[in-house]
Amino acid sequence: MDPVRNPYAPGAGQRPPELAGRDSELSAFDVVLERIAHGRPERSLVLTGLRGVGKTVLLNQLRSAAISRGWGTGKLEARPDQSLRRPVSAALHMALRELGPRHRDVETMESVLGVVKAFALRSAPRPAPGARPSADARMRDRWQPGIDVPAAVGRADSGDMEIDLVELLSDAAGVAADVGSGIALFIDEMQDVQTDDVSAICAACHELSQQGAPLIVVGAGLPHLPAVLSASKSYSERLFRYLRIDRLDREAADRALLAPAAREDVDFEPAALDALYAAADGYPYFVQAYGKVTWDVAASSPITAADVAMAAPAAEAELAVGFFGSRYDRATPAEREYMHAMAELGGAAGSAVGTADVAGALGRKPASLSPARDSLIKKGLVYSAERGQIAFTVPHFGRYLLRQPAC
Repeated sequence: MDPVRNPYAPGAGQRPPELAGRDSELSAFDVVLERIAHGRPERSLVLTGLRGVGKTVLLNQLRSAAISRGWGTGKLEARPDQSLRRPVSAALHMALRELGPRHRDVETMESVLGVVKAFALRSAPRPAPGARPSADARMRDRWQPGIDVPAAVGRADSGDMEIDLVELLSDAAGVAADVGSGIALFIDEMQDVQTDDVSAICAACHELSQQGAPLIVVGAGLPHLPAVLSASKSYSERLFRYLRIDRLDREAADRALLAPAAREDVDFEPAALDALYAAADGYPYFVQAYGKVTWDVAASSPITAADVAMAAPAAEAELAVGFFGSRYDRATPAEREYMHAMAELGGAAGSAVGTADVAGALGRKPASLSPARDSLIKKGLVYSAERGQIAFTVPHFGRYLLRQPAC
């Protein structure tokens, strides 16, 4: 069939042509927005799940829902080696710009923007008199956040991330309240937020919820994100509403394939849908990947199980390079050895395994493998499923590794 008309879109964070199986999450967020609009207290949201389940896609869809209701929004992607000051400042600046035309008090808007600028520029401790400024401090002096007002003094510029973030978000929420709206700050890859910044986010959300302020944080991250938040602030378990994003059930997976195809006057035989669900296992990224290759292979409608069988090797080859291989290549030999042991123990299903079992399989002491395990966690390749357990963040990664030669 015509590849130009191929509707399927496997891509990182790319919205599929049919966002199937996420109605409950979208409805839950609508309730949050409505409650805040009516002055009701509401918790911030955290989306968790493996890679490839569509967390970023859903995060973007939630942002679109907030924008459609006239909220100010900003989005950032956390990085383990970067403070949140500048990304949060840029995201919040965007949100305030969206609300600005409706705020009649120019002086108040400029005052809050000055606080945003002060927060952004306070990205490194100021050197003692006579001391040489650090590289971060020199960068701070050169870098400007693109806000054409003077930086505020004495507000969100203490250098204490927790204090400063509370003051910053409180002032921004005041602008939203003035125009009868809200602000939503979206944070992707939230598990990579630095420890001090995680604590600051929790403290700010706690303060805002007590104030009933119209500002929420919506985070997305890997399955161990709740543990990261809980380790920072014990009350985070009650501070956020956690939504686990999982693979699609059969009905949703079929809809993700059938609805876009129907718009192109193409159909699937039931046996083809059976084969595609077995191959993709309900993971949204895999549904799109197998759907795209199968479309290109098929000669005509309806698409058959034979078409799926012919397409499967090509789809698996693409996934091996782009989805699995790119991650595997980031690992050191020691880390690859650790992951191969995990795959042997967990099987093709990629089940969680005990860290002690991995050490036993490698004939090593658990403590000697801690550096490799911790590095894999920082790279986002594995996560601690629970105490003493480790699992892959990428679905079907165990199956991929079992097909690769061990180091």
